[in-house]
Amino acid sequence: MAPIQGKEGMVDSDLLHTEKILADRKTFFLDLKENSRGMVVKITEDVSGNRDTIMVPAEILGDFIAALTDIKATADSR
Repeated sequence: MAPIQGKEGMVDSDLLHTEKILADRKTFFLDLKENSRGMVVKITEDVSGNRDTIMVPAEILGDFIAALTDIKATADSR
């Protein structure tokens, strides 16, 4: 896989896949990355230039997605 162009023109060679979600004034970036310790999903929220980020290890993505699915089911039922 060819390196993906990162911010400020730098090549981000550990980026495997990226998704972008726009929601009102927020932008969410979901990046699958790999390094010597393994794969992680980096989730970044950008609000008017202010960014917060969490890292989710790839090996617990199933648990993370299941928890989000449960939360969505509760929100949908209200």
